[in-house]
Amino acid sequence: MYEEYLELAVRMAREAGKIHLTYFRGGDLAIRTKSNVSDVVTRADRESEALIVRMIAERFPDHAVLGEEGGTRGDAHGEWLWVVDPLDGTTNYSQGLPVFTVSIALQHRGETVVGVVYAPYLDELYTATLGGGARAGRMEGAQHPIRVSEKRVLGEAVLATGFPYDKVTNPDNNADNLARILPRTRGIRRYGSAAYDLCCVAAGFLDGYWELALHVWDVCAGELIVREAGGAVRSLREDRGVSIVAGNETLIGEMLQYVR
Repeated sequence: MYEEYLELAVRMAREAGKIHLTYFRGGDLAIRTKSNVSDVVTRADRESEALIVRMIAERFPDHAVLGEEGGTRGDAHGEWLWVVDPLDGTTNYSQGLPVFTVSIALQHRGETVVGVVYAPYLDELYTATLGGGARAGRMEGAQHPIRVSEKRVLGEAVLATGFPYDKVTNPDNNADNLARILPRTRGIRRYGSAAYDLCCVAAGFLDGYWELALHVWDVCAGELIVREAGGAVRSLREDRGVSIVAGNETLIGEMLQYVR
């Protein structure tokens, strides 16, 4: 039902990934800060989003777009809305670290129906359509179905998290959650891309994930991919932007004893 939109999303992710790799580990990133010194944007962020917006307008001129860098274009309350993070993991990218992604989702009447996350340096592609399951593979290779981890015991689990950009000025910065839950897990990882963290949960590479103070473009595609892989994504709290916990239902219950 959504194959036409999925095909476009994958094609846009491929082209955005080419832009990422053009500048990666080069000297022409044109790095700028946004909200504070921890919140950076590069030439690749801006060029990737411009490309995606242009491709959507060419194919579906009546669709709206919500992008991290350019905000809303078109009627955000209309029937179709693309939610785009052109480069999730910009800090990693600007440092020359290889975990960064392009995240593209499509919402129909407020419900996410397509999700695509692509990590171009790793050449890992994750996709999902509403009711169609979640898949992963290489951009030019075969895709295979993915499922979330079946682990039920927190002590056997490897989790991921991240920290908000205002961590220096706001003591509500997830450090307390980390201190409570870390000794009760097999390990904690910090990859630096919410979209990639969610895809690793969907594929069972990570058993669970939580984070505070995200934005809808960080998680829109990844949330659908987790759910279509048999997992769940729950709101952690309402007063700190988009704050979520993801995994299988049992492990989420275990995590919620320690993160809040």
